[in-house]
Amino acid sequence: MKIKENFLLRKISDSYVVVPVGDAVVDFSGLINLNESGAFLFERLQKGADEDDLVNALLGEYDVTEEIARADVRGFIKKAREADVLE
Repeated sequence: MKIKENFLLRKISDSYVVVPVGDAVVDFSGLINLNESGAFLFERLQKGADEDDLVNALLGEYDVTEEIARADVRGFIKKAREADVLE
């Protein structure tokens, strides 16, 4: 999985937002607000990562169980697909 190239992650003050650029501006209006762990996952998806890569990254960075990490990753992927930011 990979984030479409016309979506960029930006940190503004203490917040993370995903902004559309280029052609994506026409089809996508608004911004996506992310928390720190959402931004962490988004950055890995920009480089191309599968579900297991994301779960392992969360396990290495945060003190969570694999069950919680996998549920969080699946929820994040679902929302990213709904927002149509994944290739």
